[in-house]
Amino acid sequence: MARSERLLTLLQTLRRYRRPVRGAALAAETGVSLRTLYRDIASLQSQGAMIEGEAGVGYVLKPGFMLPPMMFSQDEIEALVLGSRWVARAAEPRLAGAGTDAIAKIAAVLPDDMREAIDQATLFVGPRRSGEDKADLAAIRKTIRSERILEINYSDERGAVSTRRVWPFALSYLEQVRVMVAWCELRQDFRHFRTDRIIDMAPLDVRYPRRRAALIKEWREQQGFPAEP
Repeated sequence: MARSERLLTLLQTLRRYRRPVRGAALAAETGVSLRTLYRDIASLQSQGAMIEGEAGVGYVLKPGFMLPPMMFSQDEIEALVLGSRWVARAAEPRLAGAGTDAIAKIAAVLPDDMREAIDQATLFVGPRRSGEDKADLAAIRKTIRSERILEINYSDERGAVSTRRVWPFALSYLEQVRVMVAWCELRQDFRHFRTDRIIDMAPLDVRYPRRRAALIKEWREQQGFPAEP
């Protein structure tokens, strides 16, 4: 592996971790010796990479450090294109348009050969789902970002309607349905609300009392998802 590619791989690996990771683990993941790993970290730091830590303690890449946009592997390009195409098919129009715009911005800064790889990507997604949402998904996403309480009238599978005050913190885009994940004040527990069963909703100008990150962490633990790196 060329040195430049090795350094880029190390940066990409560090970006996946939110907490310090030991040098031995980084060396194993990037396929180099520990001595080479320490030398590569020093080289990146000298070039301006905001890597904090030291041998025996661990290393972390500070938020905000941007990788050069033209450095993508073929697999990464195909992943970006496939993701953009899936969003264009499965998401609401505003988010679908954002996905298309994002891939166009990436393509604009890529070298010619990589831009051609985007144009000729051979991974496709199936047809758009047939179900329609009653809820405004863009408004739900805005409520999630601002950590506001949402009041909804919701119809269950039997058609019974209930009014709920919920703390929305995630949206799940499944093949046939979209699901809002929230803490329900009525049930005092996490609940999953299908967006095609939300009859109407009203975002409240009230911030829910817990942080979104804490809710996501607790929900993931309850669902049995593996811990994030």
